[in-house]
Amino acid sequence: MVIKRPQFVNDEIYHVVLRAIDENLIFKDTDDYYRGIFSIYEFNTTKPVSIKEQRKIRTRIKKAARGLTSGNSVVFEKDEREKMVEILSFCFMPNHIHLLLKQLKNNGVTDFMRKVGTGYAGYFNRKYNRKGHVFQNRFLAVLIKDDNQLKIVFTYVHANPISLIEPNWKEVGIKESEKTIGFLENYKWSSYQDYIGKKNFPSVTERKFLSEIMDKEQGCKN
Repeated sequence: MVIKRPQFVNDEIYHVVLRAIDENLIFKDTDDYYRGIFSIYEFNTTKPVSIKEQRKIRTRIKKAARGLTSGNSVVFEKDEREKMVEILSFCFMPNHIHLLLKQLKNNGVTDFMRKVGTGYAGYFNRKYNRKGHVFQNRFLAVLIKDDNQLKIVFTYVHANPISLIEPNWKEVGIKESEKTIGFLENYKWSSYQDYIGKKNFPSVTERKFLSEIMDKEQGCKN
């Protein structure tokens, strides 16, 4: 069910897609991807985010982007915030974002997506000296009705980057499976690495529930 005017329910899970206007590139370099992933972490709180806290976390992200942290992964400090959603998985593509979200607070998904879109648009417009909207006005959301659908969407979200190396794979299938598997396992801008045991952005997602549904790390790979 595609929700054009979402009426989200607490404790339900949704596949959410946020797309750029006219399929424009909105993640043009490494710093943009780091900033986008920082945004979904930063804005997942019911309270305003202090400028001091933003600067501290961004400094850590920049160090990670330059390979200055152990394992080149980003681990934030102990998170005691009151969150609007649980981020179960994510994937950032050059012109859109996929998220699996569980709503925790009333209007949590809507408020979270608004904050993420507005926050990243402000960064993007300042960096590239532009004005106006960056994302489409409405994000798409699909209610996850059962575990089988959840498994399918989990795989779909993390398989999205395949289109970067095999653009027609959804129509004709995957031509080079070993190359594709290696590419996905090394694609930094999703939660897939964290699900298969490689620390990447472990603080961003809540993985226990989905890991059990997917039968741990090996199940996530399959």
